[in-house]
Amino acid sequence: MATLPFESTELDALLLRLNAVMAKEGTDIPDAGGNPSDDEVEETLQEVEGDLTEDEITQEIESMNDEQQDALIALFWIGRGDSDPEEWDDLLSLARERHTGMASSYLLSKPLVSTYIADGIERLRESGELD
Repeated sequence: MATLPFESTELDALLLRLNAVMAKEGTDIPDAGGNPSDDEVEETLQEVEGDLTEDEITQEIESMNDEQQDALIALFWIGRGDSDPEEWDDLLSLARERHTGMASSYLLSKPLVSTYIADGIERLRESGELD
């Protein structure tokens, strides 16, 4: 049986913040130079200098204990289809073995990280492995 080392609200909030970070894109119009009313770009989806969102999520993940970081990685692998929910304990061990750098760098380098983590949670629930 899998036991997640997170409160459900904590994990939900993390997934929302991951979605927000992953939705950002580079500035595609660095200098519109015209009438601001002509600019159709939503600034909330543009990365701008001084935007701390990615830094904040990086710090949040890195401030987690090893058990929490390993669980995020294991959930990601299950959600991506690399492993089955029944392999939970082995996945936690594998995540610990392979954890050589920053967990946040690994996770944030994956475009669908929040989707895969959410899918991993759902697959654990469906399999009956989640307490």
